[in-house]
Amino acid sequence: MRLAGLLVLGVGLHAGPIFADIIGDRDAGRQISGQCRTCHGSDGFATIPIAPHIGGEPEAYLRAQLTAFRDGTREHEMMTIVAANLSDQQIADLAAWYAGHSATAELTADPAGAPEACVACHGTDGIHLVDDAPNLAGETNIYIDTQLKAFRSGQRTHEVMSEVAAELTNEEIRAYADWYAAVKLYIETVE
Repeated sequence: MRLAGLLVLGVGLHAGPIFADIIGDRDAGRQISGQCRTCHGSDGFATIPIAPHIGGEPEAYLRAQLTAFRDGTREHEMMTIVAANLSDQQIADLAAWYAGHSATAELTADPAGAPEACVACHGTDGIHLVDDAPNLAGETNIYIDTQLKAFRSGQRTHEVMSEVAAELTNEEIRAYADWYAAVKLYIETVE
């Protein structure tokens, strides 16, 4: 497969954080995180199946996603509204708060069965290996399935994921989603 080429491409894309000059304040992020609690939980462990877990995600990834929702380059019926009025500082603060949590995973299957197309960026256990990749550990299979199909259809775009998903069958998407959904995720709030 083209995995090695994608890995090299992916690593090059993660060179620098968004808003490198803005330092996120975890305490300020904790204060604003109340608006996130309904879907993502107070500790970043999602409470509804269509929302991702965000506790322990890479700070650069969280900043990029919140900025994309705010600026309209990524759309979602709820997140677009929630992020619309966030300042760069508030985005940095929220990202610092949730990225500061500890996310660990426990495999429930033989690591040899991990999806080859995913492990270079998302890890065998679903804990990110690059800052532009989210954790997939413990996400619901419906959430992962939906996102992979959005990348495949072009509804959602990413330099690496769009190319990876373009070649996936529905059966592969479901198998990858089931793999990461079966991983046990633990998020610890770090004060």
